[in-house]
Amino acid sequence: MKAVKKAALIILVFAALIIGASSLVITQENEYSLIRQFGKIDHVVADAGISFKIPFIQSVDKLPKQVLLYDLPSSDVITSDKKTMICDSYILWQITDPLKFAQTLNSSITNAEGRLDAIVYNSTKNVISSTSQDDVISGRDGQLSTAIISNIGTSLDQYGITLLSFETKKLDLPSDNKAAVYERMISERDNIAATYTAEGSSEAQIIRNTTDKEVTVLLSEADKEAAILVAEGEAEYMRILSEAYNDPSKQEFYSFVRSLDALKASMKGNRKTVILSPDSPIAQIFYGAQ
Repeated sequence: MKAVKKAALIILVFAALIIGASSLVITQENEYSLIRQFGKIDHVVADAGISFKIPFIQSVDKLPKQVLLYDLPSSDVITSDKKTMICDSYILWQITDPLKFAQTLNSSITNAEGRLDAIVYNSTKNVISSTSQDDVISGRDGQLSTAIISNIGTSLDQYGITLLSFETKKLDLPSDNKAAVYERMISERDNIAATYTAEGSSEAQIIRNTTDKEVTVLLSEADKEAAILVAEGEAEYMRILSEAYNDPSKQEFYSFVRSLDALKASMKGNRKTVILSPDSPIAQIFYGAQ
């Protein structure tokens, strides 16, 4: 009898452990816990920790809470000028309403990626189809991503999904016309550079002409001032010379000095001997000096 009671107690303990374990719900930081009752979602546990459910009646499904990456398949898109481009991109997305996600997509990540693929591709096609090829290439970094996310808008809200980022890995031309497009773009850039160079040369010539004119005016004024100063100096020299010659006490001295200057000028090269006649003005000075 004691053995039966002991066995029954052990069975009760195991049953209690099993029931207790099946009633516990452990939710991690990076997940949602969906509590289902008879197949329908009863409630969602979004906070990390331990919660409880009704054992054997309620079940638990898990959904990821962290940011997810989906690599979109490469696809052809056509620009507004009817040029084909190949878009290779990826998106970052997150489940923000697990109840809607479970109800509309059957809690399936694969189903969600299929919807994302279709919606993002259609948005990419719409944005690029309204943009020229040159603008698509030049604005691939930030403008294109912003335009595509804006075009998607709130269409993913119905699935409990939030699109966090759209990034382009490669937005390229088909290999058959890539070289031709690059050559055309290079030619256009060369034309722009030539225009800037011509405008710069024209401005430089205008500056040079203006500077040359100013220099000519300044030199002319400087020559004029120099001529005036020279004339004034010569006039002053002549005045001083005239006053000297009008002074009887100085006339003989200046005549003597000028005669010496004339004699010095006549002695050129190695000729150091001068023969003067007695009636020469220079000789008269020397005779008068004796």
